[in-house]
Amino acid sequence: MDPSPAAIDPCRCPLCGQPNGCANEIARATGQAQPPCWCTTVAFAPELLARVPPEAQRKACICAACAACAGAVPR
Repeated sequence: MDPSPAAIDPCRCPLCGQPNGCANEIARATGQAQPPCWCTTVAFAPELLARVPPEAQRKACICAACAACAGAVPR
């Protein structure tokens, strides 16, 4: 079943549903500045990004575990 826009949780990976550790969402939720998110230091393969459901694109970050399994590499 595809997630509806209302069901998209920006704190969970849209691929596996586990917490994604998004620093931007942590900052938004706590009001506390965070260091740059881990995802700004890696390059995501186009094939991995293509697996994100269209309704979750740019709304929920892929987690580090899914990125590592798909071979994300340091920038």
